[in-house]
Amino acid sequence: MSRLPTVSGNTPAQADDAATVARARWALMAQFALFGVVGTSWMSRLPSVRDALGLSSGQLGALLVVGGLGTLSAVVVTGAVVARFGSRTTLVVATAGNVVGFALVAAGTGTGSVGLFAVGAFVNGACGALTNVPINICAASVEQHVGRAILPHFHAAFSIGAACGALVAAAFSWAHVGITAQLVVVSLAVAVARATLIRPATALAPEHAGGTASPRRGSGVRAALAAWREPRTLLIGLVLLASSLSEGSAGNWLSIAVVDGFAVREAVGAVAYGTFVGAMTVFRFAGTGLIDRFGRVTVLRASGASALVGLLAFGLAPSLPLAWVGIVLWGCGAALANPVAIAAASDDPAHAGPRVAVATSFSTVAMLSAPPLLGLLVDGVGARHALLVLCAATVLSLAVAGAVRPVAEPRPARDGSAV
Repeated sequence: MSRLPTVSGNTPAQADDAATVARARWALMAQFALFGVVGTSWMSRLPSVRDALGLSSGQLGALLVVGGLGTLSAVVVTGAVVARFGSRTTLVVATAGNVVGFALVAAGTGTGSVGLFAVGAFVNGACGALTNVPINICAASVEQHVGRAILPHFHAAFSIGAACGALVAAAFSWAHVGITAQLVVVSLAVAVARATLIRPATALAPEHAGGTASPRRGSGVRAALAAWREPRTLLIGLVLLASSLSEGSAGNWLSIAVVDGFAVREAVGAVAYGTFVGAMTVFRFAGTGLIDRFGRVTVLRASGASALVGLLAFGLAPSLPLAWVGIVLWGCGAALANPVAIAAASDDPAHAGPRVAVATSFSTVAMLSAPPLLGLLVDGVGARHALLVLCAATVLSLAVAGAVRPVAEPRPARDGSAV
């Protein structure tokens, strides 16, 4: 990757380029944060959603799968959409679609209509895929312009946004504002902010540099199908599968595992999950220098080893303090795999859209399948021991870590020379 020259001493054109990169970087940081806010701000009030719809917890859980199905159905075609129309147009459609989706969700909670809620959840799930793929492609493009690893910073912004979304939900709940009103206010505010940021955020999108988007009818579909036949892209997808299983399972089961496994109060379980998210967020900011110094493959393998040790410590430790050390190691190990995999899928800007879409479809499958499958194990062996199953996915990620090596990076020969 080429590094842009610094602004000092540059020609006016070079200074403009540097300014464009800076604007794109911060606009994308905000886009990632808003993506986190919009999801957790209403998911954090699921008890209110359950009561508004008159459902049991089990029925609500089944209903929420509809959103995951919307994501899965959209992620299959998002690569073709981005390849055909570009990141900017895709984000505009996703932002407008979220307004419609949250309007339907709000109408469902306001009237007690499960049908309206389900349609809205499906639309929002689809728009999540239409948002996730292009902002990751644009972030990878910014990283390539900067010339050093910064993609984990964007994912850290998402984590911070998710935490802020939970605080927003808590504030609305504390003020006794109903879930319907919250959905309307938050979704409209986020939509306006996202729409304002789309142009600067996509200024370095591959289609503006002669790549990705294609005006030829059918070319996007062909590019999307071709990505499914690329062994490297599929292996990167396996890395994302393992990463999403690890991160998603922590969100669903870590607090329960701490409460049930060590007979502590619910607040302790919440703090334990907060420790996991905190470790992951801090390491996403601090770990970029490691990628620059040691390369993607080494960092991914070290991350996998940290996650593996952390999972084993958490699942097998005889005391909570030792298990807590495992939580920290697990969080640090889960921090960089996702952004490293996305960066690898985006190495060639001309094919970034389809490849990122294919790779992220693996993470979508993981997010859909992990909660129910782990739920079956939790009933049988307990949450703490059930999470040990994630060790198998972590070992798989370690085995295929070489797939994230930059395409142009020479491979070391057996005698130590580069080939």
